[in-house]
Amino acid sequence: MPQLFDSSVYITALRAGNDTSIVLDRWVKESPLWLSSVVLEELYAGAGSTDRRVIEKLERDFEKANRVLVPNLSDWTFAGKILAAVAQKHGYEKIGRARLTNDALIATSAVRNGIRVISTNPRDFGLLAQFCQVQWQTMAI
Repeated sequence: MPQLFDSSVYITALRAGNDTSIVLDRWVKESPLWLSSVVLEELYAGAGSTDRRVIEKLERDFEKANRVLVPNLSDWTFAGKILAAVAQKHGYEKIGRARLTNDALIATSAVRNGIRVISTNPRDFGLLAQFCQVQWQTMAI
């Protein structure tokens, strides 16, 4: 099954001082790896100048391989419905829903394309999996 990393995997690798290729090499051999445009946005938003070069290379490599996953209209609307269901069941305030928006977009676009999400954030993806059929697993780095 194709896979993609949530931003938490890349962030953990970068904070540990590792080039993301260390993480990528381990998983590329197992199945095709994708990059979510949502993850890319999150990485750029939090990047310093050193990390920015790593992220730019990551973007170029995935774009060249034609493996950048971009949410479409149905992903956005499905994400909104999931967030409403989470809020109804768990009573989240607007801040809670906003925190999950990017993960919901990653999940819905992954579901649409049959891609498994790999994350170091089991809390959010476990919660989202209650409301959509996202295939996901936790990764420790």
